[in-house]
Formats: sequence, structure tokens, C-alpha cells
Amino acid sequence: MSVKLKDDRRPRLAVTLGDPAGIGPEVILKALADPEVVQDCDVTVIGSRSLLAKIYLNLSDSAECRQILAKPADLSLLNVDLDLDFDNIAVGTGNAASGAASFAYMESAIARTLSGEFDAIVTGPIAKSAWKAAGYDYPGQTELLAERAGVRRFGMLFVARSPHTDWTLRTLLATTHIPLRQVADTLTPQLMSAKLDLLVECLRQDFAIAKPRIVIAGLNPHSGEQGQLGREELDWLIPWLEEERHARPDTILDGPVPPDTMWVKPGQAWFAKGEKASAADGYLALYHDQGLIPVKLMAFDRAVNTTIGLPFIRTSPDHGTAFDIAGKGIADATSMKAALRLAVELANQRINAKV
Repeated sequence: MSVKLKDDRRPRLAVTLGDPAGIGPEVILKALADPEVVQDCDVTVIGSRSLLAKIYLNLSDSAECRQILAKPADLSLLNVDLDLDFDNIAVGTGNAASGAASFAYMESAIARTLSGEFDAIVTGPIAKSAWKAAGYDYPGQTELLAERAGVRRFGMLFVARSPHTDWTLRTLLATTHIPLRQVADTLTPQLMSAKLDLLVECLRQDFAIAKPRIVIAGLNPHSGEQGQLGREELDWLIPWLEEERHARPDTILDGPVPPDTMWVKPGQAWFAKGEKASAADGYLALYHDQGLIPVKLMAFDRAVNTTIGLPFIRTSPDHGTAFDIAGKGIADATSMKAALRLAVELANQRINAKV
């Protein structure tokens, strides 16, 4: 659902190039060439002007690049000065130089957004290994955003709108980039309450859903089957959920739903128009693959990674740097377009709330 502003101000988006050796610059140039994507917002690209111009020329010469590209000279671009030898940045190969560049773009975007210059940040994909090679040891962009914004409560929400039914899938991860063997020990009632708080707040503030229905996954097969397949549900997950139901009378909480059947109704709502009413407003998955395998099965080319809990909007395409196809002109910009559209929608929602 598109949200229109009550006043004439268009949301201001900062779009970071991501790792310049990856497909970030390509999908950004493709997305910004679409007039329907940029008609309702003011976009400023944050990156290196000379690098973007070079990438544009290379893509323009590519026989495989059939899509229209935005011309860098026509874009509002905030040039980030870097003490780097750009010759060390080669498309298709992430390294310390490309990691330093993408980190600098992020730092600039965050600082300027916190100062009020932008309403939202849309981030191009980065390579964690390149950040580490450059001396920046963060699990990802999400953690850097939270640190610089000074927030301790944050989460990764994946949002996708079905092209078949227009239904919106919203999936929050309780745990993110940790080894599978650590998941059961990391999950606690306190962590689950913090994540549920974030999801409820987001659904109400950013999606205007006053009384949301949220489905919460079980951890074990068949949600433990009365302790036969694991005791986490009996020992704390079910008691925690009962307490949350009493504490949140304006929220419908279903669960813990067995992980193998939790995604049946979302799948039906994604593909069949008559099934939308039976799906929930949000889904809380307990670990990375439990949430993202179904998201990517349904919405691989259009899911958007949204960081919730920040004082501003942040969205990102749900794909990586794809170094193996960088510079070939074949990268799909659908997810980047979706990230831009969602940033506009969410920014409008927050701006309207302040009017």
C-alpha cells in the first residue's frame, strides 16, 4: 500500500554504493533509471564519483547489459573523499580497498542521516570479508548502523510484496548470523521479548497495523512434540508465549507453530489471492535459515532487508555483492527497486506521523 505525504515534502533517500567491486553500483544505476522508482522521492547517491563513472562506462560497453542505466552525471551524488588508490579496486574482486570504500560510504550516510539531512538509507551490498580486510570487524551493516545510531534494540526484518496477490510478507529473525549450534543457547525469554517488542512497534509505526497478528515459530521439529524432540518449547518458549499473550491484549500471538508448517499459509497468501486473509501480519523466526529459506523461495528477487529499531529508515536489497557476475551487466535490480520503494513508503509513514 502506497502512503502519500500530507505535505509536499518528498522523502530524502541516501543510497550507498556498497562494495564498488560488486553488483551494487550496477543495480543502483539500473534502479535509478526507472522513473516510477524515483518519482516520489529525492535520491542522493553516496559513493565515489570517479569509480561510478568508470563502472557506468564499462557497463555501457557490455553487450549483455540490455537495461537502461542512469547516467552518473544526472544523479545527485555526494562524493566521499577517500585516501585510496582506486587502481586497487577491480570489479569482481573484493579486497581491503573496496571494503574501505564501502565502509566510508556507510559512515557518511549514517552521519548525514543522523544530522537530519536524509530520512532513510538504502544500502548497496557489502562484503564482510572486505570490511575485515580493511580493518573493520563488524558482522555486517546492521550492526554498524545500530552502533552509530546508539541503539541496542534492533532487528533484521525481511519484507516482500507478492506480485501475484499484493500480500506483504514480513519476517523478523530472533537470531541472525551465528552458528546453528549456538542458537538454542542464545535464545532466551528476554531476547524473544525484545524482538517481539521491535516487531509490534514496527508493525504499528511503519505499517499502520494497530492490532497485529504475529506467528511465532517453534525451535524443534513439530515444536518439540511434547518434549520428545527437544524441551525448549516446554521449558520456556510456551510459558513465555503465555505471559506475552496476557501482557499484549491488542496483539494476537500464534505459536509456537511447528517450523515445517509455519510457512504454508504465507506460501498460499503469496500465490493465491483468496488466501490472504488467513495469513498473519508478521512472522517471528528463531534463526537465520528458518526464516530466510522460505523468504527466498517465495521472494528471492524482491525481498528487502529492513533494519528495525533505528531512529531512521534503513532498507537494503536481500542479496550480496555477487562478485562472480559483477561488471557483466546481468545483475537483476528488482530487489534494489523494491528496497527504494519500501524506503519511500516507510519514510512517508513516519513523516506523516509527525505532521
